[in-house]
Amino acid sequence: MKKVVLIFVFLIIGISVNAQAAKIIKQVSEVGDVASFELDCSVHFQSLAKGLRYNITRHEFKGPELKNSYRLMLVMDGFYSKTLNKTMTISAVLSDGTIIEAKKIIEDDGFFDGACTLKIKDPKALLEANIDKVIVHADKDVVYTLSQKNKDVFKQNLKNVINAK
Repeated sequence: MKKVVLIFVFLIIGISVNAQAAKIIKQVSEVGDVASFELDCSVHFQSLAKGLRYNITRHEFKGPELKNSYRLMLVMDGFYSKTLNKTMTISAVLSDGTIIEAKKIIEDDGFFDGACTLKIKDPKALLEANIDKVIVHADKDVVYTLSQKNKDVFKQNLKNVINAK
């Protein structure tokens, strides 16, 4: 009886994680040399943590070598921090200690608008490690900690973008 209940619980968890993965949108340039694959955010952005949403994009360039470039766009809801610096650093800290950073140039009015893009150099390594937290280094550091559920959905979405054809 316990085995049946356990199997049922894992089945429900697997269905709920897969149900939350976003669809992939494919776009090809008119010339046909660049294809882009990204999460469908037409209804809503995927969530990494409370107040932190994301989109993943892969650009595939065709030519002598097939190259891919991956980007993780982060959007912080309601984040308008006054900062004294001309730039702000946003860091994604992975479970293996790796840090993915992006510097954002502050607008003329001195405010950070809450959106930035991180370049993912090795998406397969990102599949192996989890993003544990995202830190916005402002006048006071803002730390977004990710739940296990959001980590699982993120990995599924990243895997779907990597494997999209």
